[in-house]
Formats: sequence, C-alpha cells, structure tokens
Amino acid sequence: MPAVSSFTISCEALNVDQTFSEGDTIIGQVILSLSKATKAKRLFVKAKGDANVHWTEERGDTTHTYSAHRRYFKLKQFLIPEDSEETVLPEGNHVYNFSFRIPSENMPSSFRGTHGIIVYKLEAKLSRSWRIDSTAQKEFKFVSKSFSNFRTLLNEQTGSTEKRMGLFSKGQVHLDATVNKTAYTPGETMHIFAKVDNASSRNMTPKFSLIRTFKFFANGKSKSTMKTVEKMVDKVITPHTQQEVKCALKIPTDEMPSIENCDIISVTHQLKVYLDISFAFDPEIIFPVVIAHPMFVAQLSGSLDPYPAGAFGGPTNSDFPPPVAHYPAPPYPGPHGYPDAQSPYVPPPTYPTDPQVYSGPPGAYPYQPPPIFGAQTNPVPMGPSPYGSPLSSSSSGLQHPPPVPAFYMLPPDPQNQPAFASVPPSAPSFNLNPSAPELNADFLSQTNNAPPEYTLLFPTSTPGKSEDK
Repeated sequence: MPAVSSFTISCEALNVDQTFSEGDTIIGQVILSLSKATKAKRLFVKAKGDANVHWTEERGDTTHTYSAHRRYFKLKQFLIPEDSEETVLPEGNHVYNFSFRIPSENMPSSFRGTHGIIVYKLEAKLSRSWRIDSTAQKEFKFVSKSFSNFRTLLNEQTGSTEKRMGLFSKGQVHLDATVNKTAYTPGETMHIFAKVDNASSRNMTPKFSLIRTFKFFANGKSKSTMKTVEKMVDKVITPHTQQEVKCALKIPTDEMPSIENCDIISVTHQLKVYLDISFAFDPEIIFPVVIAHPMFVAQLSGSLDPYPAGAFGGPTNSDFPPPVAHYPAPPYPGPHGYPDAQSPYVPPPTYPTDPQVYSGPPGAYPYQPPPIFGAQTNPVPMGPSPYGSPLSSSSSGLQHPPPVPAFYMLPPDPQNQPAFASVPPSAPSFNLNPSAPELNADFLSQTNNAPPEYTLLFPTSTPGKSEDK
C-alpha cells in the first residue's frame, strides 16, 4: 500500500471568473495525505508561466519539426527545507500554506490552440529517498491587463475604397465604411455604417465578416489558420444607385480574446467590409479589431475609467493611461502666494514666553511698507510732503517743518512703561531733513537793517554769561 494516499493543490479565487492578472497574489494550500509515516527529503511548490509552440511539416520523405518556448516567470517556495535532514511525516493529513505574487510584467493571457499553448500553473513536488517523486499540478487562468494605446481603442474607425470595373462591365464603385470603435468584449455588438455609390453596370451585395487568425512562430517560420467567426449579408445594390447600409454585428459570447503581446503566438481579429461582385475582385475595407476579456466590459463601454480613483500606485504593468493624481489642497497661502508666508510688514507673532519689549512713542511720520520690486508703481510709496508742494499757491506762505519730537527716557522699571495698545510697533523715527530753529523775527521783511547777530541765530547753552578769554 503506497504511503501517499493523495497529493493535491488548491488556491483561493479572487473573483467569480477565478482569474488572475499581473501583480495579483495567489494564496493556496498543498494537501498531503499519508496512510503511514514516511520520510521526506523536501517538499516545494512553484508557480510558473510558459508558452510553447510545436508543429511538423512534411516535404517529400523528410519531416521538419518546428518548436519554440518562452518562459515568463518561475517562482519557488520550499515547504520542507531542502538542506535539512530527512523529515519524518506522521500518518494523516498535512496542510502547507503558500503564497505567490505574480510579477507585474507584460505577459499574454492563457491560451490553448492546435499548435501552441500559453499555460500558467502551480506545481508541487514531494521527494523521498528511493522513491519516485510525487507531483501535483493545478492550472490557473491568467488574463492580461496589458493593452497598447487603450484610449485609441475606443475611437471610431473610418475607411474608404474605390474600384474601376473591368472588361465585362463599365463604370466604377465607391465604398465608405465606419465602425464605432476598435475594442469589444464577447457578446458585444459592433455598429457598422457603410455608404455605397454604385456607378457601374453590375449588381453588388454588401457583406460584413468578423475574422479570427491564429499565427504561430518558430525557427524563423510561421504557421497560420484563419476562420470567419461571424458574417452578415445585406440587400443587393442595383447599378447606378447609391445606398446607405447599417449593420449590427454581434460578437459570439464564447469568442476567444485577442493576444498581441506574445512573440511566438498571436490571436488577431479583423472586420472585413466588402462588396461581393460576381466575376470581379471585391472592393474591401479591413478594420483591426481587439477582443478583450469579459472583465473589461465596463471599461470598453466607456462607463468606467480604466484606472479607478485611488487605485493607482499598485503593482501593475497595464498600458492604461495613468490617472491624474489628486493631491491635498495646500494650506491657505500667505500674501506672497506661498503657504504660511507672512508679509514683511506684518508684525511678528507674539508668544507668552517672550520678554516684554518697549515699543517707544509713535513716530512722527506714518509707517510706510517696504518696497515691492517688480511692480508697476513707484518702488518707494511717496506720501504727502510735510512742507507742502513747492508749486502750491497757498497764501499761508512758507510752511515750517514739524517740531522735533521730544526724547523719552526709558523707564527704569519695565512694569511702569507706558502702554501703546492702539499703536503698532514701529522703528524709531528720524527726521532726515535738517531744519533750522524756529525764529520769531521775519528776516524776509528786513531790507536795509544789519544782519542778525550770531548769538541770536545760535544761542549758547548758558545765556547771560560771556566766555572768559
């Protein structure tokens, strides 16, 4: 009786379709059932993705074989360490948990065809001394999220062609066709509009065909097969007439998705719009078509953005255009346009722990803001002159400068300083314009008198006493 009763792999499904994509994490279990105790050298599980192509061709008595292989990733995890001694496993069921993160690379979707396959699978292997290795495998369906130029796949396609008739007929025919977009999902309907100008002497029939093509590449050779998936035929267009044709071509629900990101296997689709003319070459227009997995039906219908809000930044290699990042709004800007920036003429903030500062008496002139360079006005705001305008015609005569403010001594005790709550702190004011002392005599009215004495203009500090020589 063999010691290994059963050896299986299971994994958790991420969605209803049980599919995985770039950046997803596979969480699963390896279940080993033993009918008796046995020794195990190692136990490991691995996840891998591979593409293989193989076909043969006979030329006379010689058979030529063509094959190719591509490996997309291989991940390995030991459940029983390889370097350890043989581990004795008791009878019963043994469950080993594992997890793999699929690389965020551009990889094709799962595929099975006549001459090639693209397979993603989990594989577990149990090694014992003098025994054949026990293996367990489980394939998982991989759906690629990589699309080239996703936005352009939703754009309308247009085309036109013209044909001049041959020997057995006269005239020419012109065909214009439009299809609503490029990418579809199985079960979706393609809306086609065609305009036919039959200026010939022949009858012709508009036809619409959805064609699928398999191509396999190996050793510099290729092998392809083509199949018409769906076809529709419209009414006959008689000679020398114009007609507009509308067609709603439904894609089969079981149609295989397109594969364009594998260099040895490709699955492509195309829409062929043509006019069937007996005994003549048919004028045709070929439109490329991309069939996506049903999971993308919301994105391709335009009802959902390929990148949901807040979903960016995750591990993915999708070619969907990245969303615009919405950053939090900055704090309320200061006067200079920068957050928390204060104007240079705004008083600095005060704190309870700061020492009390004596603000001094109010200045003789109102406070002026600092120059604002780069503006269209005068860099230094000019206030009204305290002496008046020199061009003024006022009858008051010459105006005297304001008196020099008295000097206030700082009080010895900071607690007894005067409070100026209503006046903002300002720098000490200086009268930069020199002024003569105020005189009671009007020198302008004196004409023939002698000039004033020196002591009258500049009195000494101790009047009444003459300086001894």
